[in-house]
Amino acid sequence: MPREIALGDALVPGLLVLFVVSLLVLWALDTVAGRFGLYRLVWHPSLFRLAAFVCVFGALAYFLF
Repeated sequence: MPREIALGDALVPGLLVLFVVSLLVLWALDTVAGRFGLYRLVWHPSLFRLAAFVCVFGALAYFLF
């Protein structure tokens, strides 16, 4: 993976693209979890969302490098 990606005339870090993709994946997972009532099973939904984001971001970064 290149260290920087050219978006138009701006160079952005490659991990920024992964960050945005992770946010989109987390948004989809959050919608599914909310629709099926899975947040009733967790102790703290905000911490669960943060942990899910870290897992998704880490997995994407791991498979990319």
